Amino acid sequence: MPNADRAVIPHQKLYGYLLSRAHPVGRFKAAFFAKLGYMSDTWQRFNDDLRAQHLTQEVSRSIVTPFGTNYEIRAILKGPQGPPTAVISVWFVPKDGDVPTFVTAYPGDPS
Repeated sequence: MPNADRAVIPHQKLYGYLLSRAHPVGRFKAAFFAKLGYMSDTWQRFNDDLRAQHLTQEVSRSIVTPFGTNYEIRAILKGPQGPPTAVISVWFVPKDGDVPTFVTAYPGDPS
């Protein structure tokens, strides 16, 4: 992915959505990520692991839209606990920009 080293991961997206057991939609993903040892109060570890374990991998799919390009990375994520697990992370680079921003992550098949 272009400029993966400069990727932005909004912290609120991690602790307020993906790792929040109280979020009406995110709580389902939070249950999945909790099995890997990621909790909202330790969101920094999730941030660091996404950077080290996903942003270093090849893009598995890209979709160009009128607004920019979405990138999917399908890779194994090894959390603080539990077995290494297939996860899909989604990133977006706007048409008039060059820095990817984290959109979401969810369980997935690495192939």
